[in-house]
Amino acid sequence: MTTVLINRRSVLVAGGSVLATGVSGLLLPAYAQGFAPTRTMAGGANNYRKGAAIVDRIGKGGFWMSGTVRRAGDGAPLAGQRIQIWAHTVEGQEHEPQSHGATLTDKDGNFRLEMPQIIPVFGQPHGHLAYDSGEFRTVFLRPVMRSAKDKSLEAHFVLQPA
Repeated sequence: MTTVLINRRSVLVAGGSVLATGVSGLLLPAYAQGFAPTRTMAGGANNYRKGAAIVDRIGKGGFWMSGTVRRAGDGAPLAGQRIQIWAHTVEGQEHEPQSHGATLTDKDGNFRLEMPQIIPVFGQPHGHLAYDSGEFRTVFLRPVMRSAKDKSLEAHFVLQPA
């Protein structure tokens, strides 16, 4: 005959296990941590223009902004997603319309847009990018370049459904 010993310690251990796992994990939502959603960056929405036109190039070019767009959780590439890009460049300031443009991701979730050389404003050479199409939560990014002499800048989005 098996004797089951129930004491204060076994009740506390069992209760703690239920709280931690949610009865075998059923009470806590499952979430793939491999691709956590990208968080909006402070200052990313500065000078944003809703509905900026999709363009082949901003200005005369010479600088490349590129990156990827993936879905949170499974990391699947997202095709056809609109990414708006703007910056302070040799051809215009970031609040001016000619410094804004948008592009779409390809079948592999990649985007790439040529634009004029980014130059420092407030001491930092940086770009602005936004995903704002509505299917996923809006994300604004403001990546800073290592050097004002760099000829490219990358930004990567991991989007969470809206």
